[in-house]
Amino acid sequence: MKKDSIAFERKREQMVDKQIESRGIIDINVIAAMLKVPRHLFVSEALMCQAYGDYPLPIGEQQTISQPYIVAEMTQSLQLGKDDRVLEIGTGSGYQTAILAEIAFRVYTIERINSLFIKARKLFDELHYHNIVARYSDGTLGWKAESPFDAIIVTAGAPEIPESLIKQLAIGGRMVIPVGDQFSQELIKLYKDEQGIRKTNLGGCRFVKLLGEEGWRYQ
Repeated sequence: MKKDSIAFERKREQMVDKQIESRGIIDINVIAAMLKVPRHLFVSEALMCQAYGDYPLPIGEQQTISQPYIVAEMTQSLQLGKDDRVLEIGTGSGYQTAILAEIAFRVYTIERINSLFIKARKLFDELHYHNIVARYSDGTLGWKAESPFDAIIVTAGAPEIPESLIKQLAIGGRMVIPVGDQFSQELIKLYKDEQGIRKTNLGGCRFVKLLGEEGWRYQ
């Protein structure tokens, strides 16, 4: 594994300064996580020099690692505490998972593409993220056996919010999910209490499709 050099550390500091804090991210735990996690290790060696750029990057299998600001915005919106249990739908490269693991007590992450699942799980072990539990499965169905969750994050765009995930959110829990069609989506935050679900629109976004039984159907 490529070691975390001083050059990459400086790039992370610049990323946080120019892309994260300057756009209104104020959660100190999110900022600390973005400064710590070596984003360049979550992309191919050929793309390491671009890892801290202000844009998403391909990770294979027609999937991407999200733009750093989007990762920070979604994480901040979850309002995570150190005792929280988080469910992530769409492990992908594992970068967002690692950011969550720096803040929360435990992260349960589900990936439907086996090659990405294997790579991410190997990297979690190498980086000593012992509070990440990874699973190869259909993320749209959630992880009922480990529910309820204090927070749920979905890293792919759904045509509507999967009912399974709403049911697995604890009272007082938060969920962030992109909702819309394959060309245009809105980032939606849900808050669940005894009265039901409250939704907040965080703005436009564009993610790959959330495929599965309660998402987009396989083609």
